[in-house]
Amino acid sequence: MALRPAPLWLPVMVAMSLLRGSCLGISSHSLKYCFTGISEPSQGQPHFVLVGFADGQAIDHYDSNSRRMKPRVSWMEKLGKEDPQFWDRYTQRVRGDEEVSRLDLETLRSRYNQSEGLHTWQLMYGCELRRDGSKGGFYQYGYEGRTFLIFDKETLTWVAPDPQAQITQRKWDGDLGWNQHWKAYLEKECFDWIKTFLSYGNETLQRTEPPVVTMSSRTEVEDGMETHVCRVHGFYPREIDASWMRDGEVWLQDTFHGFLAPNADGTYHYWISIQIDPKERGRYRCHVEHDGLQDPLDLELKEPTDSKSNLGLIIGFVVAALVVVGVIAGIVVFINRGQEDYNAVPRRNQAI
Repeated sequence: MALRPAPLWLPVMVAMSLLRGSCLGISSHSLKYCFTGISEPSQGQPHFVLVGFADGQAIDHYDSNSRRMKPRVSWMEKLGKEDPQFWDRYTQRVRGDEEVSRLDLETLRSRYNQSEGLHTWQLMYGCELRRDGSKGGFYQYGYEGRTFLIFDKETLTWVAPDPQAQITQRKWDGDLGWNQHWKAYLEKECFDWIKTFLSYGNETLQRTEPPVVTMSSRTEVEDGMETHVCRVHGFYPREIDASWMRDGEVWLQDTFHGFLAPNADGTYHYWISIQIDPKERGRYRCHVEHDGLQDPLDLELKEPTDSKSNLGLIIGFVVAALVVVGVIAGIVVFINRGQEDYNAVPRRNQAI
């Protein structure tokens, strides 16, 4: 059965899932790249977009409208100052990726027996250096917002979830050199680039900003229960432990969690809420731990001053988080120094 075309927002959501699954602490660092191809762009949406992320922050960007790879943070501009041909070489490499993405879209549309229309193709890969010293790396393709192929670097093979992907799987499993190239990148070169970017963006990527924690409380008019929202704002890095405590123990019952989302200044915000019996208010605390804090914070619950339902308050936080996601989506969709080639984004010279 033919697949239906994917909605325009699918590549955005795939890219956002990449942002959500990252590091574990201040000494955890990641480098990730997200490619998105769209068969029929509309409303200014480019055919092809590439965004690089260091520790979840967009650092460079290419799209098929400008056809130029450009830095998105000031410290990446240093590369072009030290090597005037750097961005030109980078641009030429990514233009090749753009052409491969167009070929892949046509191949996949034919392979799935689909008509012309809106179809989406994604490629994501990267590596992560975790706080405990362990390392991780991934390389995967998506089509129409679903997983198409995943590279298993331990076995040098590809995992295919459906018959259409198995065609490519058999071809690439037979190319040992191609698979060894990506294993080497994911296990060594990618981590070399993390160290390089940390040296360039030290003040940004290795800074700490402590969270500002505030509490809002309301009484529910329907049943007299109280809803308390603990909002954590302006912290960096993104890893944070925020939880409700009851009698000194973590309490999960009747709790809700908001999005961990970025602010415009590169910091993050988050919220958690809980609904309780007002008679037990004194038993609860909002507990926050973060690398920017010398000691954990414990905020006690206050008696609500407004009897209106807290539903609007919670919706407000959700909407705010979605607005920020939209801002990042606008970004998403659209160095060993002295090297002759830019290998943080290796050449993808194989079409599906």
